[in-house]
Amino acid sequence: MRSVFRAFILMGAILIFGLSVTSVYGMKAAQSDDVTAGGRLYDKWFAALNVPAPEGNHPIWERQTSNTRSGAETWRCAECHGWDYKGSAGAYAAGSHFTGFPGVITLADDLSAEEIVGHLQGSKDPSHDFSAYLDESSMKQLAAFLKDGLLDADAFIDPVTLRVRDANLKNGEKLYSSVCAACHGTDGKTIVFRSEGVDEYLGTIAARDPYRFLHRTRFGVAGTSMPIGRDMGWSNRDGADVLGYVQANFVTGAEQAQVGNAGAGSASAAPVGEPAGGVAGGILTGIAAALGTLGVSAFFLLGFVALGFVVVWVFRRRK
Repeated sequence: MRSVFRAFILMGAILIFGLSVTSVYGMKAAQSDDVTAGGRLYDKWFAALNVPAPEGNHPIWERQTSNTRSGAETWRCAECHGWDYKGSAGAYAAGSHFTGFPGVITLADDLSAEEIVGHLQGSKDPSHDFSAYLDESSMKQLAAFLKDGLLDADAFIDPVTLRVRDANLKNGEKLYSSVCAACHGTDGKTIVFRSEGVDEYLGTIAARDPYRFLHRTRFGVAGTSMPIGRDMGWSNRDGADVLGYVQANFVTGAEQAQVGNAGAGSASAAPVGEPAGGVAGGILTGIAAALGTLGVSAFFLLGFVALGFVVVWVFRRRK
């Protein structure tokens, strides 16, 4: 009996150790690398950091008059430099998002990560100093994204039609069904997006603002628990295939005026792609993630129970 008792103590110790390892592994798997973290900061840094947005407009905002947004929106990198990272040379060359500010896709090539951090600290333009809002770690993450996370989205999206080029719809359907449908629904209508007081759906966003959609398949939505494509091993092509699948199969807002420029028909106040039902969506995503974690834990638990039986059997054989 003592041998059996010792065996169960050993099994319990192994089980606790194993579950601890599982928890630590899960925590590490959930942590994004610097590029991913920077991509979320580029989206909405104050949401990513869970801090209040600065009051008033960004100091640089007064240098333009064409984009009439105000407040928190003026502090977002994407609002100035675009979701295609090309600024005034890309999708925001016209329309309500136009500011005339340059893109970052070419500027980042000419700067080192250290120089980008310096720029965020106001070394090149004192009005571009984010030192009061971003710590050095966040600036380095943003620099990592700008150096290694940007892509030329025109390789995937036709800038005239805004449709995905050569989308693999079967791959897009498979990925959407396995990851996205849990929150957005099989028709993309579970989460309702609000823009200028009008209800929009995932298909509407995919048709009207595909560059934003593609960015968020890669990095998720700042401040939410949306799954992150990069963390799941998705390639840029995978994200484009999901976008293409949504464009081809979901309600796209065709009843609304369609435009040939992603900035031209975008709302002038409310941010595009923020769910009106974001809390519910976050809860659903959290539940799905929790179920996945429980599944992994159950697998390890069964394994350790089986190991316990083997240990007991060995001790009995020794007696």
